[in-house]
Amino acid sequence: QVHLLESGGGLVQAGGSLRLSCQATGRIFRINQMGYYRQAPGKQRDLVAAITSGGGTNYADSVKGRFTISRDNAKNTVYLQMNSLKPEDTAVYYCNADTTIVQGTSTIRGNYWGQGTQVTVSS
Repeated sequence: QVHLLESGGGLVQAGGSLRLSCQATGRIFRINQMGYYRQAPGKQRDLVAAITSGGGTNYADSVKGRFTISRDNAKNTVYLQMNSLKPEDTAVYYCNADTTIVQGTSTIRGNYWGQGTQVTVSS
């Protein structure tokens, strides 16, 4: 089993910045990809940004140039730096990890979610 411990988030004015962090713990063999999704009220959960084990990144068009995702492999932690925040960025942000874990003498690949953290941007 893998647990994702999220921190950061909160209330900020438009144009401000926030930083989210997410640490994966458990019997982790390898983290293949980590990222953040967000879900606003009445909307589906969408990808915000993701980063692979090799450092490749993928961003939603709406956040390109404003958000930066990075990771510390030694700490199994991903960071999302969010700058120039807009009211439309308001949502619950969920950490996600595509992870291979050790189970007995084998490994199993699974997908895990954090509990979510609220980001609210006021106009």
